Amino acid sequence: MEKEEIKKRLKKLKEVINHHRYLYHVLDKQEISDAALDSLKKELFNLEQQFPDLITPDSPTQRVGGKPIKEFKKVKHSERMLSFNDAFSKDDMNDWLERISKLLTEKEKKEIDFYCELKIDGLAIELIYENGLLKIGSTRGDGNVGEDITQNLKTIEAIPLKIDEKKNLTIRGEVFIAKKEFERINKLQKEKGLPLYANPRNIAAGSARQLDPKITAGRKLDSFIYDLKTPDRAGGDFGQQTHEQTHKLLKELGFKTNKNNKYCKSLEDVLKFRGHWIKEREKLNYEIDGVVVIVNSNKIFEKLGIVGKAPRGAIAFKFPQAEATTKVFDVKLQVGRTGAITPVAILEPVQVTGITITRATLHNEDEIKRLGLKVGDTVIVGRAGDVIPDIIKVLSELRTGREKNFKMPEKCPSCDTKLVKSKGEALLRCPNPKCFARQRRNFYHFVSRSAFNIDGLGPKIIDRLLDEGLVQDPSDLFELKEGDIISLERFAEKSAENLIKSVSEKKEITLPRFIYALGIRNVGDQTAIDLARHFGSIRKIRDAKLEAIYPILNIGPVVAKSIYDWFNNRDNLKFLEKLQKFVKIQNPKSKIQNLKLKGRIFVLTGGLETMTRDEAKAKIRELGGNISEFVSSKTNYVVAGSEPGSKVKKAKKLGVKIISEQEFLKIIK
Repeated sequence: MEKEEIKKRLKKLKEVINHHRYLYHVLDKQEISDAALDSLKKELFNLEQQFPDLITPDSPTQRVGGKPIKEFKKVKHSERMLSFNDAFSKDDMNDWLERISKLLTEKEKKEIDFYCELKIDGLAIELIYENGLLKIGSTRGDGNVGEDITQNLKTIEAIPLKIDEKKNLTIRGEVFIAKKEFERINKLQKEKGLPLYANPRNIAAGSARQLDPKITAGRKLDSFIYDLKTPDRAGGDFGQQTHEQTHKLLKELGFKTNKNNKYCKSLEDVLKFRGHWIKEREKLNYEIDGVVVIVNSNKIFEKLGIVGKAPRGAIAFKFPQAEATTKVFDVKLQVGRTGAITPVAILEPVQVTGITITRATLHNEDEIKRLGLKVGDTVIVGRAGDVIPDIIKVLSELRTGREKNFKMPEKCPSCDTKLVKSKGEALLRCPNPKCFARQRRNFYHFVSRSAFNIDGLGPKIIDRLLDEGLVQDPSDLFELKEGDIISLERFAEKSAENLIKSVSEKKEITLPRFIYALGIRNVGDQTAIDLARHFGSIRKIRDAKLEAIYPILNIGPVVAKSIYDWFNNRDNLKFLEKLQKFVKIQNPKSKIQNLKLKGRIFVLTGGLETMTRDEAKAKIRELGGNISEFVSSKTNYVVAGSEPGSKVKKAKKLGVKIISEQEFLKIIK
């Protein structure tokens, strides 16, 4: 971008960030998620780092919090209450360490170590003690001036009204609410027909700032203390030399500190600490959204000073975001194996839950209209069901006027056939079964993990085989010889040998996998299992009348018609006959034993250590159970692996049983 464009982008970003900060800090409202706002702030911070001459005093990076509301008495902080700049990756942390190291001597660089605190998702507070008695408790406000909420803070059991040391102290910490209390309050809200709170932080902030302390007391707030301000930060009245010592001192003084905070000798230790809590965060009874990494030496910390709103010697190392903001460069059309035309947004690369995303599905034309999306827009992107990248919201207020409307075509982008839309469907489809794009997708599906699962045969190799005319349909794969493919550019002899071996090893396949591999519209892997169990052979499915398919459990009229139509299509039957010359199908036994999970519905979330997701699904189905991608009141178990997503929260809300991987292994054994 040219510098003039950067200026305009900065101006827009400031306006949008300030708008959403005002909603949260002043009106206790939220229109976008914390993760999305963090992403906008990170973009602003990065641009300002590249162009420091464009930093202005009114930038959100130069101030903290929002304006205090009128109902509370104002409190001026003796020392400005700061917040932190954010980091989201190892590279961000290396950049931070490199920046601060430039301000230190060689000796100081070698002495750098860290103290890590869990970043509580709550409300920052300041407590002033005079002669050991709590005199004033206040919010952070705009960093310089906060709100006097002393009476409300006195209702929190974790905050001592008196300490043994008869000294004047300024204490800082965080007020938060436990997950169980959050659920209890929302349950009451629901019973009263009132709107539910979006997250525990909203309740903590709203409760601490109630005009009636009785309401605050009824909310059972909690608190962790993390800092002690004394006249000499580098040594202090108590002689503490490090932030770790400060925490120990706070505990001795009777304040509640977080037992999970930890000293880290190196940045590598910091990464391990964060990685541990990414996996274990769901076990905590309070919300965290990252770790705060602080230069441990008070002397070095003070020397590093402050830049804008944040201390240079500390940074918030956030957890992978469930949502982030990015730009839409283009919208391209994807032709699916059933002819479905799906618009896909091409994105500026962005990390969501630790994975770099460059594309997001737009589903159909109706979804584009609903979002009001234009090419060039800034959008909030997330991962639907923790898997599929999805555009959640368009930030139209960041538009420059250069954005362009997108219109769905009338003809297939691959074969130029006129697109059709079936009654009751939102999708446009290419009706041409010989459409080259559809054929490619059919190939990809045929060799996929849940179908023939042919190792080493990915989309790039399939594309080359098709482009060279070596295959016309998936059955041709089984006729390939090493000599056919060794002549392909950059295809070594060993690679050719391995590929032919992989294909040869898959000439025997179970009936459910075989059915799924055929790519019948509306037939997923679970429906394939239901068909295999009911009919027992491909011949019986082929010969079945429509009325014989419809009554099968979980198969409705639309799916039944798809199956019947597929097996009554002349070209499909020719393909099936040709395929069966090469492939042996393992039919299920007439009597299926040990269906101990029959009727049980499982949802998997997070990573599994002892098996892959597909292996876990296969085992559940082998025992008669069903898999769902979404949690509902009908779900029996949610299996939570490492880094589970939003499905765990949904399960808790619905009262669905959540089990660990170890508990799951006991069930399937």
